[in-house]
Amino acid sequence: MHYVYLDWFTKDEQFPFFIQYGGHDDDLFPHRHFEFSELVIVLSGNATHIVNGETYFIKKGNVFVVSGEAVHAYKDPHEFKICNIMYKPEILRSIGPDLRVSNGYQALFVIEPFYRNLHPYASMLNLPLSDLDYVSSLISVMIDEYTAKQQGYQTMLLSRFMELVVYLSRQYDSQEKSMPGNLMHLANAVSFIEDHYLEPITLEGIAAHSTISVRHLNRIFQSYYQTTPMSYLIRLRLDRAGVLLKQTKLPITAISYQCGFNDSNYFTRQFSKVFGLSPKAYRLNR
Repeated sequence: MHYVYLDWFTKDEQFPFFIQYGGHDDDLFPHRHFEFSELVIVLSGNATHIVNGETYFIKKGNVFVVSGEAVHAYKDPHEFKICNIMYKPEILRSIGPDLRVSNGYQALFVIEPFYRNLHPYASMLNLPLSDLDYVSSLISVMIDEYTAKQQGYQTMLLSRFMELVVYLSRQYDSQEKSMPGNLMHLANAVSFIEDHYLEPITLEGIAAHSTISVRHLNRIFQSYYQTTPMSYLIRLRLDRAGVLLKQTKLPITAISYQCGFNDSNYFTRQFSKVFGLSPKAYRLNR
C-alpha cells in the first residue's frame, strides 16, 4: 500500500489545492492519501473502484469523495476518464451555515467518505448527462485557471470550487436514493449508451458490451428506468438535438445526422412526439 502526498502535485503550501483530468488505461495501485481528500467526477467510461477492500462499479456521471484514511484503487478501467480535485478538508471550513444544514452536502462530503472507512457503503451521487455537462464546463474553467495561474487565480479557483460543492450538494439532495443491489450490467449498459449515443449503436451491441442477452437487458432496463434501452438512446439524441437547435444555426437536417438519426423525417416525428413541437417551431420559441 502506497501513501500519496498532496505536495507531490503542488508545491504551494499557501494554497494546498490541485485539479487535473485523469485518464487510466491500466489498474491504479492501492494507495492512501496523506492529510487530504479527493473529489472524483467520472467524466466517461467505467471501472471498478476498490475502497478498503470492497469493490464498487463506477461509471460516467458518478461523483464521490475519498477521504485521507481510505485505501483505494481502480481496476479494469474501460475508456475511463475522471477529474480529480485534491484539497485539504480545512478548505471547506468556509462553507456557509446554510449549506452545512444541507443533507446533500453532509451526505456527499462528510457522511459517505466517513462511513466507507468503517464498512461497505455503495451509495454515491449519479449525475444525469445534462448536469454532468454543466459540471464538465465548470471543471474546464477551473483547470484553465489552475494552468494559467493569472493574478487572482486562487480566489477564482476557490470561488469555482465552492460553486461546484454547492451544485453537487443540491444534485445529491434531489437524487433518488433507492438503488437496487447489483446493477453492474445495467450500469455498464447505461455508461456505454451515454458515452456513444451520437454513434451508430444497436441493441445487440449494447447487450454484448454489457455481457448479457438482449432479453435480459430489456428486462432490467424496463425494471429500473421504465423504458427500453433504445428509447433511452433516442431521448439522449433528442435532448442533444434540442441544445443544437437553441444554440446553433445549423440546418435541421444537419442536426438530425449529427445526433445519430439517419432519416431527418424520422427525427422530426420523434422530436415532435417528445417535445410537442416540430424542430423548426422549437427553434423559433427559443
